Amino acid sequence: MDTALDDLVARACDGEVDIVGISATFGQHDLMIQLLNAVTATSNPPLIVAGGSLTVRNERMLLERYPKLIIGRGAGEPTIADVMAHWHDDIAVQHVRGAGYTGAARGEGTISIGPRRTAVVANRTQTDMWPELDLLDATFAAGGVAQLESSRGCTNYCSFCPRGHKGQWAGAEPEALPWLLREIGAVADRHPQVSRTLYLVDEEFVGRGPDAVTRALTVADTLHEAGFAWETSCRIDQAVRLDHDRAWHVERARLWRGLVERGLRRCLFGVESGVTSILERFNKDTTGTQNALAIRTLTALGVPPRFTYITFDQLMTLDELHQTHAFQGRTDLLLRSQPGMSVEEVVDGVRDEDWVAAHTTGQPFYTGISYMLVSMECLTGAAYTRQAEAAGLTGEVDPSMGRVQAHFADWRIGVVSHWAQLWIDRNFALDYTLKSLEKVLDGLPHDLVRGLRRTIKTAAYRLLGAMVDTATLATVDPAPDRAAELHSRLAILADALLAELRGDLDPALGEVTATLPAVLRDTLAREHRRWLKPTEWRLINTADPCST
Repeated sequence: MDTALDDLVARACDGEVDIVGISATFGQHDLMIQLLNAVTATSNPPLIVAGGSLTVRNERMLLERYPKLIIGRGAGEPTIADVMAHWHDDIAVQHVRGAGYTGAARGEGTISIGPRRTAVVANRTQTDMWPELDLLDATFAAGGVAQLESSRGCTNYCSFCPRGHKGQWAGAEPEALPWLLREIGAVADRHPQVSRTLYLVDEEFVGRGPDAVTRALTVADTLHEAGFAWETSCRIDQAVRLDHDRAWHVERARLWRGLVERGLRRCLFGVESGVTSILERFNKDTTGTQNALAIRTLTALGVPPRFTYITFDQLMTLDELHQTHAFQGRTDLLLRSQPGMSVEEVVDGVRDEDWVAAHTTGQPFYTGISYMLVSMECLTGAAYTRQAEAAGLTGEVDPSMGRVQAHFADWRIGVVSHWAQLWIDRNFALDYTLKSLEKVLDGLPHDLVRGLRRTIKTAAYRLLGAMVDTATLATVDPAPDRAAELHSRLAILADALLAELRGDLDPALGEVTATLPAVLRDTLAREHRRWLKPTEWRLINTADPCST
């Protein structure tokens, strides 16, 4: 874990390596190119296979530049097994499952015949999706957490998500989990300072089909019996569907309460918007009303939620941005847990505004959003990116992040989005440190850290409201001097709110640090000191895509 790029290059080029495997994610394109350039320049380069979300986004460009490269386009296990067989000359490259390639053979004097693809193995036929545990002990020692998949793929095709390499939803058999959980538990026992929480990195935990509820509860039972709390992700329509009857909603309410009883610590829901016109553009197959009812239902049932929300998108109107701001500020969505009520009472109650008013926490919805002020990224190959392109909003490809540069249909929203991103990047390191601490803490320290993050969210929401109001007063005329004037006004707002945030965080940090173990206290103190240093407003992922 302390290996530098130069060390990797030296090892890969020393002539003793037969196969080099590279997994690259967003922000690591330049590092991967340096490694590929060095390895392919050797007199007898090894076989190279590369995978990861970013690699798939840049597949065509990489294969044109490195014709002997193999791109892994799926989950990975079948591809790696076939790459081994290909290296042994047991199969040709066109028989490597889930691969992108050009047709260039290994050895000198070969000619590329253009990009080709082989079929990705369907998620439902995967039999080996369990992680190796050789690095788990070192991960815990470094303050990390244990991750696991109980399913792969998703049940929907959101327009902003390029889904070609992820596949349709399929769940693993719960019966395969106990032995693995025993092994993870044995390692976790050696690190009692780390929260005994498993992070299920499923895109969609519940899935579809007649056995979806039974399977979800069986997985939860297995995790709980192994002594783990757990967190996961799920689509919001697993709680509320406007096209389903009351009986379905009662069954789902019983499911979610049952999952909490079986150790569900938090669940991430991709709400993405509370504005129906935006949700239609995102192809979420949900509505603003549906999302509101689902948020109420889940919180009233005691499900500790996190929500993702895309505040800005390139095609949005100023009216939609006002609606977005209003939805994020609603105080009738996050309800108090009602453990003494039946699930039937909850299902009926969330549709009764008087009942809701009597049981609201009073907390605005934005306090449940994981990251505030997020803007749409036009990812390469996504349907939303094609919409933006059709509207004449797209520009150059940015391979470092697997996206296409795009501007906003309303220039005023573009300026607001720019300052929102500056705010995110200015506070990102501290906020992400707090998020990381949440993962390894329990009890009072965990709750205090969450409180600090709510303070940061509140500042972001105040900034959003002030920026929207300021942009609304600006003329629609996109003249350069108008943009410069709006930038100046938003800079003043951001400076003022950052100063206020510093004052709000200082006393709260003292209370939090007193509850932390020494190593975590030192980490938080270091990041806080760094955050306090005066610095210019700047974007992280522009000139330096790896933030180094």
